[in-house]
Amino acid sequence: MAQRRRWLPARVTDIHTETPTTRSVVFEAPGWGGHLAGQHVDVKLIAEDGYSAERSYSMAAPEDGDRVALTVQRVRDGEVSPYLVDEMMPGDEVELRGPIGGWFVWRPEEPGPVLLVAGGSGVVPLMAMVRERARVGSAVPFRLVYSVRSADDAFYGEELSRLTGEGNGDGDGNGLGVTLLYTRSAPPGTTRPVGRITADDLSDAGWPPDAGSRAYVCGPTAFVEAVAGLLQQLGHDPSTIRTERFGPTGG
Repeated sequence: MAQRRRWLPARVTDIHTETPTTRSVVFEAPGWGGHLAGQHVDVKLIAEDGYSAERSYSMAAPEDGDRVALTVQRVRDGEVSPYLVDEMMPGDEVELRGPIGGWFVWRPEEPGPVLLVAGGSGVVPLMAMVRERARVGSAVPFRLVYSVRSADDAFYGEELSRLTGEGNGDGDGNGLGVTLLYTRSAPPGTTRPVGRITADDLSDAGWPPDAGSRAYVCGPTAFVEAVAGLLQQLGHDPSTIRTERFGPTGG
């Protein structure tokens, strides 16, 4: 019988603003047993009157002792995300339960190139995979295709620029390539027209079907279904495509 996960007290140790509506929050949770890149965790807030609210969030970084890193985007009229984004401060406490999920994960020992496709905040568990790759010094080639409304909506911009700029100087830093796609407005000099992700985008920035790659796709339900369908149209085996989707949850 699987061990029942228990709630652990966790204290905020660091906060970093990603966008005007998004923050990365690092917790210290004594007794945390580690996790895999791609897993998620339940977060519980408890008010002074005893009322509690729970939400599940993907973890944004790989295993690091008792540290758990989340990146949270504010959901309008939500119960948990507005507090995490707008009010939480270092030293504040919550309860965490996890890790949860074992299918949408990347392990460094897995062979073959990896394609990561993110829509909006769906980049969070994929960034955990990118960071895990860097942490262990893996040589597995990674390509991240990241669809956002505008440059201001992109998470982890400076870190991704640094990671892709490291290594051999060929523009694919140590085997990590990043392609940003814009759906509403694009920075000056961008040659691709704004719009939703297409088969050409995946073909140009991803891997051919015979490369032996595995794809991880995360984002809103409609985005994930569209990308999975496009990858199959391009000839990718459905068994090599792993998806994680989200919809309106109340935040």
